[in-house]
Parts: sequence; C-alpha cells; structure tokens
Amino acid sequence: MAPPILKLDDIFLSFGGAPLLAGASLQIEPGDKICLVGRNGSGKSTLLKIAAGLVEAQSGEFFRHPSSTVRYLEQAPDFGDFKTVAAYAEAGLGPSDDHYRVSYLLSHLGLTGEEDPNMLSGGEARRAALVRVLAPEPDILLLDEPTNHLDLPTIEWLEGELRKTRSALVLISHDRRFLEKVSTATVWLDRGTSRRLDRGFGSFEAWRDQVLEAEELEQHKLGKAIEREEHWLRYGVTARRKRNMRRLGELQGMRADYRGHKGPQGSVQANISDVQESGKLVIEAENITKTYGDRTIVAPFSIRVHRGDCIGLVGPNGAGKTTLLKMLTGELVPDSGTVKLGTNLEIATLDQKREDLNPEETLAHYLTDGRGENLLVNGEQRHVTGYMKDFLFQPEQARTPIRKLSGGERARLMLARILSRPTNLLILDEPTNDLDIETLDLLQEIVAGFAGTVILVSHDRDFLDRTVTSTIAPANPDDPDGRWIEYAGGYSDMLIQRKGVIEDRKRVEKADRTKAPDVVAPAQNNSPRAKGKLSFKQKFALDNLPNEMVKAEAEIAAREKKMADPSLFTKDPAGFNRLAAEMEKLRASIARMEEEWLELEALREELEG
Repeated sequence: MAPPILKLDDIFLSFGGAPLLAGASLQIEPGDKICLVGRNGSGKSTLLKIAAGLVEAQSGEFFRHPSSTVRYLEQAPDFGDFKTVAAYAEAGLGPSDDHYRVSYLLSHLGLTGEEDPNMLSGGEARRAALVRVLAPEPDILLLDEPTNHLDLPTIEWLEGELRKTRSALVLISHDRRFLEKVSTATVWLDRGTSRRLDRGFGSFEAWRDQVLEAEELEQHKLGKAIEREEHWLRYGVTARRKRNMRRLGELQGMRADYRGHKGPQGSVQANISDVQESGKLVIEAENITKTYGDRTIVAPFSIRVHRGDCIGLVGPNGAGKTTLLKMLTGELVPDSGTVKLGTNLEIATLDQKREDLNPEETLAHYLTDGRGENLLVNGEQRHVTGYMKDFLFQPEQARTPIRKLSGGERARLMLARILSRPTNLLILDEPTNDLDIETLDLLQEIVAGFAGTVILVSHDRDFLDRTVTSTIAPANPDDPDGRWIEYAGGYSDMLIQRKGVIEDRKRVEKADRTKAPDVVAPAQNNSPRAKGKLSFKQKFALDNLPNEMVKAEAEIAAREKKMADPSLFTKDPAGFNRLAAEMEKLRASIARMEEEWLELEALREELEG
C-alpha cells in the first residue's frame, strides 16, 4: 500500500454549540477516487476545505506530502478581477504545467476563453472553474458538486475525463450515476465522524444500512445491560450488604453512553397534498414553435399529456428545455401552433433558479405566506414549526432569514412549500440540485407515487430512470436545431432507442451508397419492407435472456439475505465487501442483459414489420 499523500485524522471543528466535526478522518493515496457522502449540513464541504488548507481545524492531525499539488473546486468560484475566462483558468497553472491543457479543456467544455467571467451563467461559471482546476493535472483534486448546472453531455464527458486522470480525487456530488461511474472508494461523514468503504458508491447504500442496523442493535443491547445492572443494584444480596463501587461506576458510565448516543439524522417525512383530480387530457400541444432571431428553439412539436404521465425533458444547456416547458404550461405563448390546458388544473412549480425565494423573508413567513403560525396541509391545520420538523428544520430556525440557509436547505424549504399546496400538475425544473441523497430518495418516491401529472427538467440520469414514463430530447443532441422527439421510458431507454434510430439511418445510408447507379429500383421497393427473421443465435438470446436475468436477481436476493445479518460487517468485513462486489457485478450483468434484450426485441419488431 502506497503511503498517503494527504491525511486528516481525528479532526474536530465547532462553530459553537454541537460540533460539526468530531473525530473525522480522510486519507488520500495516489490514484484514489473517493466520493465523500453524507446528509446536507454534515460537514462535507467543510472537511474538503480543511483538506484544501482553506479552513483550519480546532484540533486533529493534518499531513500533506510537501511535493504534492492540490486544486479545489468550490461551489461558488471567485473570478476576482480577471477580464477573460482564459486568463482566470491560466492563473491556476504552475510554472511547469502545459498551457495547451487550458485550450483543450475550454474547447471540450464549450467555452472560447474570451468570455467575461462576471457575465457567465451558472453552467458556464461551473465549466470555467473546472478548466482552472483540471488543467494543472494536480496530485490531488478536491471537487465540491462538480456536476451542478452542467448538462448531460458535459457530465458524461467529465466522467470519462476523471476516470482516466492520474490525479487522486475526492468528490462531493448528489448525482448517483456520476458517483457510481467515477468513485472506487467511499467516505461516509455521519454525526461528525467518518467511516470508509474501499468500494465505489454503488456499494455504499447497502453498507450504510447494515452499519446503522448494527448500531441500533448495539444500542438495544446496551439498554438491556443497563436494566440488568440496575436490577442487581436494587435486589442483589451482595449489593444490599456492601456497595460494589466499581460496578456502580461502570453502570453510571453505561448510562452516560446510552443518554449521549446521537442517532442518525432523521429523514424528510412528507406527502403531497390531495386535490381534485384533473381532466384526463392535461396538455395538448399542436405544432408549436418558438424562434429567437435566426435561431429555432422549438420546431413544430406536438404532444398529448395525459393524467398520470411523468415526462422528463433532457438536453444540452441552451437547447431550449425551459422554453419548451414554459410553452407547454401556458407561461409562454408559442410563435405558432396551439396549446390547450385541461380542466381543474392546480399547478405547483419548483424553479431551478430558486427565484421564488426572498432572502430576507423568514422560513415561517415563507411557508405560511405570512398568515400567522399555521398552515393547511391535506386539510389538516399544522403549526409551522411542526411542519418544518418534517423537513429536518429545527423550531428555532422559524425566524431565520432565508439568506442564511445553505443551498440544500433552500431546496428543502421550497420542496416543503410545494408539497403543502394542493396540486395535480407538478412542474420541476432541476429539482435535484443541492439535495442530499436521502432527500432525493423521498422526492423520487413522491414523484413515482404521485396520482397527478409531472413534467420535469433534469440532468440527473438516475432520477430520470427511476421516475419518468417518457423522455423528450433534442433530435440532434450534438447540434440542437429545434426538433424534439418523445421517447418511451427513462433516460437509459431513450439512449437505447436513439442508438437504434442512428444504426437504422447508417444502414440506409450504406445501402444507398452501395446501390448501383444504373439500376432502377423496382416499384415494389416503395412498399413496406419485406419480413425477415432473427438468426438462431439472436432468437436463442431473446428467448433465454429473461431467464438469465431472473437467475441473476435470485443470486442478488441470496446475497442481500446474507448481508442482512447486522453483525456480518463487524465479524467479517472482507466477506461483506466480497458480497457487495458480487452484487455490483450481478447488477451490471443484469443491466447489460436488459440492454441486449431491448435491442433484440426492437430488431425483431422491425424485421416482422
């Protein structure tokens, strides 16, 4: 094992009151790709700043190899007085660093370098900051929410860049798919302390649940031990004749440990408020268009949205997702075409820019619209502080101005307000920004179980795959020209269908190129394609892949049963990690089989006309 190039050990930091970090550790070795995970407010960004040397811990050990270089990507970059993005990026280079790297990264991230840093959008600012930290190829890269405000093509490019970099990485991100693809180790920051799993994020959630179950069992055993000792003190014959001071001291220590145990932070508890059902047809758009200057944002596009649909919009930044969303909901009038909204619609919107938030307004005033101390949720009167607790806010925060909240807390606050309002059409524009993974889980459950209709814009592939019933994407994602296509299923389904369309187009183009110019195509070529059939190997795979997937799922279930033993991790960590690795391979195998089956099924339908 290589010696660490950066090590934090037993880090303590408090800003008054309960400590934020109390014994946290982080060890980085060459080639590490670590994801740092934990609830909003658990101290992830603070620990990363300590590692970067920007914040000093009150106690603990800090070591960094003298020759190692570190670059830190913060959530809100400071562009200072730099006149251009290129100048800002080049200022991060060391004397021996290659200036070509700046040009390479600027071109791949869609920037010219001549942009004014103070006039950048959120996505452009994030790209500029990435150029500055990636260009030097440092020994250690510390990245705080690198995917925020990035579109899907850029996120996927960044994944590839980080997988092949020689730099050791520590990542904070809410994007599950991104963490699964990049990380090889996980550090979990929880209640001020840290635990490390030498596996990527794909194994984290099962491991976390096992650790919490084992902790709960240990706490239960401690409670029973205290009961036994108290019984001995009251009724033991020896105890009545002569106090055993050692045993009494141990009991007092056990009581202190039991009382001082700080359980894991609760999860958000929420359900969307009921409202009268909307009409069956929610939105009907016929040949709607929108053009700005010479650029077509939406070419003629038609869609029918029915009650119960959950539709996702994806595409590069600037492709026109928000414009299309506003036209579908009647907020923006199309240049041509018509949009008809259904009956009995109650619309609730979560805006990606959080423009609905007045920074000087208090949490209580925002949630109640200034109408006293109570609000109506699902027909029930709730005191505002009680409702705030459902979203992990403390009662004393009721009078706190919104400007003092973190990004994650602001997202939770807007979610709390939306869910308290009766709605049957939910509009979510980048709803996953700044949410921790546990709150994302809740949002997924709410969206997936919502009886009304949902239209959402998101760059979170995992969130899309878990929630949407269809996906609207640009017909030409590399160079959007205003044409949009609706695909059945989530993001991964859309990619498979798009791949099939592209392959069909290539086959047609190849046939056209090889066709003899002096041969006149017979008239019957204009009729539908003659039926064909799958090869024996393809038919065998199509018939047998479902059985293979069932077998793999049974193997996963068997391993999950073994991992359900709360003491397994403590008794046999190597065995636990082996089971987790096997489950990860099985899940990847199922994903590959599903993709192959979908491609074969699409081919079968095509050949059979």
